[in-house]
Amino acid sequence: MAKTTKAATPSDTDSYIASQPADVQKVLKKVRATIRKAAPDAQEAFKYRIPTFEQNGHLIFFSAARAHVGLYPRTKGIDQIKEVAAYASGAGTVRFAYDESIPYDLIAKMVKVRVAENLATPGQGAKAAKKKVAKKKVAKKKPARKAPAR
Repeated sequence: MAKTTKAATPSDTDSYIASQPADVQKVLKKVRATIRKAAPDAQEAFKYRIPTFEQNGHLIFFSAARAHVGLYPRTKGIDQIKEVAAYASGAGTVRFAYDESIPYDLIAKMVKVRVAENLATPGQGAKAAKKKVAKKKVAKKKPARKAPAR
């Protein structure tokens, strides 16, 4: 596979895919189509300079690297799919090497799990997640200590 290039910074999914070598473009287009088919109601977005899909919050990011395509569901929910273990490379990160057969059926399965998670949990968006963190911080604060009486 050809190396990815770092020309002008893409601003949307189409320009991101177009900025990659031809052989990588084919893989990214198929990954994109697989995600669209698995989550037909999802909205496509472009965040953190990579393509993403959202449906009731974040579903999955994907990106091109020198030797692999990366998918970032950012959840441990995909761990319930036993085939993921062979490709997992960290918390919420799955990598598929270009020189191996890309398991598009596994990508579809991961996306469907993410859709189910998001639909089961209302308010999955980033704002809801920040509110949860803020509530936890407030709850963990210790009560103020009273000054000793004189």
